Amino acid sequence: MSDGQWVSLFSGGKDSNWALYRALEEGLDVGRLLTVHPEGDSYLYHVPATRLTGLAAESIGIDLVDVEPDDFEAESVTDSSAQGDAELEPMERALRDLADELDGGLAGVTAGAIESEYQTSRIEAMCERLGCDLFAPLWRRDPLDLGAAMLDAGFEITILQVAAYGLDESWLGRTLDYEALDELATLNEEYGVHPLGEGGEFETFVTDGPHMDRPIELAFDTVWEGDRGHVEITDARLAE
Repeated sequence: MSDGQWVSLFSGGKDSNWALYRALEEGLDVGRLLTVHPEGDSYLYHVPATRLTGLAAESIGIDLVDVEPDDFEAESVTDSSAQGDAELEPMERALRDLADELDGGLAGVTAGAIESEYQTSRIEAMCERLGCDLFAPLWRRDPLDLGAAMLDAGFEITILQVAAYGLDESWLGRTLDYEALDELATLNEEYGVHPLGEGGEFETFVTDGPHMDRPIELAFDTVWEGDRGHVEITDARLAE
């Protein structure tokens, strides 16, 4: 591994939290968390509730860097490949800037991709251009084993959004626990739902974990739109 400090690509969801947690367990010096806040749908990034990452960063105790929507190119791109490349640019610029700030420069980035070649190939190419390493501890791991490992470690995970056949309104705001993981395994067999939602079937937020000093308390309403839905966060705070 290179000298310098690491940047954790961080959405607040379970996968990016797991990549960060495993990096810290491996003794990597993570100097910043970096959150991209895309506007609308994104081919590359986790979208819901990214504004909560400030609370998560405070609990984790690592400074957060935000990449805002106005950092993106204004024109819309219809081709998914071109959009993915365009969406990567502001993150890459932010990482280049951070390389000058970090102690010893940019050693590498952590990423939470499991099976997405679309996401991982772009991040790998970016790391090559930046001359840094990539730490992707979820890559090609069995998703059910990964989910169990997260729960075994003490992650508390809330489901914020669902968009897949077999996932109804009852999943909104639900805690992703062992029972839910068993149900997702069944839904995977019946409907092809990814057990950790990597295809966008569902999105999550980690409210507590072994790398966090204080849990995050959420209050929310649920919004159901016939075949998909999300939670609207009405309040979020660090527990006393």
